[in-house]
Amino acid sequence: MTGPRSYYRPVTEDDLPRSPAAPADAASGDHADAPLPGGVGPADDATDAAGTAAPEPERRRRGRPKGSTSTARTTRVVELTLTVAGGADGEWQAELKQGAAWISRGLPVSAAAVLRAAQELHAELAEPIETAIGAAREARAARVAALEAELEQARKALAELEG
Repeated sequence: MTGPRSYYRPVTEDDLPRSPAAPADAASGDHADAPLPGGVGPADDATDAAGTAAPEPERRRRGRPKGSTSTARTTRVVELTLTVAGGADGEWQAELKQGAAWISRGLPVSAAAVLRAAQELHAELAEPIETAIGAAREARAARVAALEAELEQARKALAELEG
C-alpha cells in the first residue's frame, strides 16, 4: 500500500470505549460522572435521555468498503513487439507479437522499407540499420561482380567451343 486511504481514519481518544467503573484521569480533568461524547452518560451507556435504547454505533470494518470504486484513472497500455531481422544476404523479415500471442510471423520486408521506418522512428535506430544495410549492399555488389566475371568466363568458353 502506498499510503492511507481516504476511508481510513486514525483512532482518537474519543473513539475508545470508556467504562463507568474505570477511575477518572485526574491530570486531564475527566470526571467519572461527566457525560461521554454523544450525550451518553456513564451510568446509562445504552439509553438516551428519554430512556429509550440508543441505536448501536456502526462498527468499522477493515478493508475496502463494498460498492466503492477506485478513483484512480486506469490507463490502458497496448504492448506490441515488432521484431525486424535481416541477414548479410539482405533479406529482411518482420514479426509482430501482442503479449504472448503472435499476430504475424516471417513477413518479408524490403531493406528500403526497414530503413525508412527506422528513420521515421528515431535517428539512433536508423544509424545501425543503415550500417547493416550498407554492409549487405556491399556484399551483394561483390556477389554480382563475381557472378558477372563467371558469366564472362562462361561466354568465352562457349565462344571457343563454337569457334
